[in-house]
Amino acid sequence: MTTTRFQSQNQTGALTDAPKVHVVTFGCQMNKYDSMLAEGRFIAKGYSTTASMDEADVVLFNTCSVRDHAEERTYSWLGEIKREKERRPGLVIGVMGCMAQRVEEEVFRRAGHVDLVVGTREFQRLPELVAEVRERRLDPNLSGKHERRILATDGAVEVEVDRSDETWTGGSHAFLAVMRGCDLSCTYCIVPATRGRVKSRPIESLVQEARWLVEQGVQVITLLGQTVNSYGEDFPAPADGEEQFRGRQGRPSLADLLHELQQVEGLARIRLITLHPAYVTRELAEAIRDCGKVDRFLPLPAQAGSDPILKAMKRGYTLDLYRRRIELLRSIVPDIELGSDWIVGFPGESEEDFAGSEAFLEEIGFVVNYIFKYDPRPTTRSAESLSDDIPEEVKKERNRRLLDLSARVGLRRTSSYVGREVQAFLESRSDRREGTLLGRTIHGLPVSVAAGDEWLGRLSTVLIKEATAFGMSGELRG
Repeated sequence: MTTTRFQSQNQTGALTDAPKVHVVTFGCQMNKYDSMLAEGRFIAKGYSTTASMDEADVVLFNTCSVRDHAEERTYSWLGEIKREKERRPGLVIGVMGCMAQRVEEEVFRRAGHVDLVVGTREFQRLPELVAEVRERRLDPNLSGKHERRILATDGAVEVEVDRSDETWTGGSHAFLAVMRGCDLSCTYCIVPATRGRVKSRPIESLVQEARWLVEQGVQVITLLGQTVNSYGEDFPAPADGEEQFRGRQGRPSLADLLHELQQVEGLARIRLITLHPAYVTRELAEAIRDCGKVDRFLPLPAQAGSDPILKAMKRGYTLDLYRRRIELLRSIVPDIELGSDWIVGFPGESEEDFAGSEAFLEEIGFVVNYIFKYDPRPTTRSAESLSDDIPEEVKKERNRRLLDLSARVGLRRTSSYVGREVQAFLESRSDRREGTLLGRTIHGLPVSVAAGDEWLGRLSTVLIKEATAFGMSGELRG
């Protein structure tokens, strides 16, 4: 394949020297991270990013497959951009991420104007793949539209992260994927099929990226993984005489990574998304306690408050085991706050099962809750072997009830901070109130304060004055 110089095409078809890429991101924080990596690779090839789809020479949709609605939303956007492709035939349109990995060529069948379908591991080759699309368009031997398209969905490819040629534009907060994939087999979840098996990154590589981010002005880093506290479980156990870490059989673990990141000068806060009860260990709890930069908030999804439903979900724990994990955490980090995801209307969920979820949410005292109605996903075990037997109106009613309870429990937790001084990192201006800054406390809770811009990007002491179910407000104390 010959190398071509990328050039932009304006409305008249004339070529310019400023190629631009626009990325539309759906779904989770991992997708946001991957979008940043993709943009960085384009920038390294001479592109610039643009916030306007109308100005872009390449438009990419980074997609989600967790729910059917997420996929249909992508197809809706693809339908909208079809007119732009007709107006500007030189426009390159790509679909990347989980939906691309799951449905592959179906994207081409439903949206014939798409040029690229790139999965969750091969997105790192996007600039080269765009170049190949452009070359195929010029090849007289490739007359059919299907011959000019590219499908790249090899799920075994290892994602290599080298950001040395990038210029960071993401502000003071950044995501950092410490691992990819998932080896669990929750029956409702499509992630293992779209993201592949677990691959943890070496601690040295992660510390290097964290230092690069801090040099670019980042002060808060959120560590990402489908089950971030299983980090390192896929590493081989060290041989006799090799360095021993805190993980199982001496493997590197999330606790080791937190201790290393604690030493990164200029890094103010470390956050974690998302954890699994089975991988909560004493070593992790002690690292949270001992590393002052780590938020004392853990998203630790329970998903259901019924042992039969948890077994049907194949979550790998019982309510009793979950309780024991929480007891361990709170015995070592007494002020830790917890968040949870919940699925209502899972196949076979009785009213008694759902009442168990209500009771468990209140018992543990989750301060943040994300509640979803069960949505059967293709190829998952629950979709293939269980009947989606809970009526939609029942799902909606249970969703509402759990949301209402979540608000009451959340208010109870946030109200406990009123009158107390807490540490908070102030990270943005309020769009609604002039002279107000927004941040998060060390317990991961949103907080607003009246303050000038000189307080942005600073760890501050805040006296909490008021609380709602979803956050707090207070006064600066220094």
